[in-house]
Amino acid sequence: MINVTKTFLPSQTEYQAILKKAWDTGWMTNRGVLVQELEAKLQSYLGTSNIIAMTNGTLPLQIAIKALQLKGEVITTPFSYVATTSSIVWEGCTPVFVDIHPEYLTIDETKIEAVITPNTSAILATHVFGNPCAIEAIETIAKKHGLKVIYDAAHCFGVNYKDESIFNYGDVSTCSFHATKLFHTGEGGALFAKDEALHNTLFYHHNFGHDGPEVFQGIGINAKMSEPQAAMGLAVLPYMGEILEERKHIVETYNAAFKESELQLLKIRKDTKWNYSYYPVIFKDETELLRVTAALNQASIFPRRYFYPSLNRLPYIEQQHLVISESISSRILCLPLYVGLEDAHLSQIITVIKKQLL
Repeated sequence: MINVTKTFLPSQTEYQAILKKAWDTGWMTNRGVLVQELEAKLQSYLGTSNIIAMTNGTLPLQIAIKALQLKGEVITTPFSYVATTSSIVWEGCTPVFVDIHPEYLTIDETKIEAVITPNTSAILATHVFGNPCAIEAIETIAKKHGLKVIYDAAHCFGVNYKDESIFNYGDVSTCSFHATKLFHTGEGGALFAKDEALHNTLFYHHNFGHDGPEVFQGIGINAKMSEPQAAMGLAVLPYMGEILEERKHIVETYNAAFKESELQLLKIRKDTKWNYSYYPVIFKDETELLRVTAALNQASIFPRRYFYPSLNRLPYIEQQHLVISESISSRILCLPLYVGLEDAHLSQIITVIKKQLL
């Protein structure tokens, strides 16, 4: 069986050797030595500052909204994982959707200003599949209208834009370290904020509001990463060069196979050092997508309709009609992409798809 992804795992021996540091001290959570070591190594590897490692990739979004004291309307994208929208609603704000660019698949920056109202407090945009948004345009709009900017950069580990980490843009950026991601801690995530005062606020929010053991800075929840999670990250991090190279090979194989086909492939924004996080293909219509998916499943190959449905169709938000996102969402499929995907299986996937294209 070939799934859309497969978790990269270091050897158990390597993982257990790192975890032993926590085992020997009995310090398994509350920001132990492994979490602190992982944060330091990630800052160096990524070229970022002020990272906060967390227990998953959704809490960083919720904490960012809370820390920035957002109210009213938050402009966002309908083409993302559900956590982007649900975090806005969970924190008592109203998502206002803007349609997406038909090639980059990120929020269409040219349509943002048209939906800004006196109730707008922020823009929460997703770097889709690790593909950066139109960062400069969004920054200009935000400054003009006094808005905060949060980037859902869940897919962006290792992505650079204009020779700088993607996490260094916006007021806050978030990342996921879920087991399906190219870098992972089993389950996990992180927050990034360049402003020192904001970083401190985010930090207190993720640790019950603690400012020392007996003093509280303010309200908080528990979003701390555990030592076993950090140990996994420390075991995976040395393999990042190997992971990226193998994923690059798979992406380039797909690109060569489909460059003359009718399939629409993801267009990566200029000046981007991409991380080969996903391989989406867009079919001419949903009928073709379903036919190809059925043929792949018959061969024990299981891609994923990612992202589907368009988030403006969620049952708990006010419905909006967004032509491009709804169309792309109905026609997009992410193909298998992971370390260990053999060339023979890669050829099988390509052959099945090409046979189904009319």
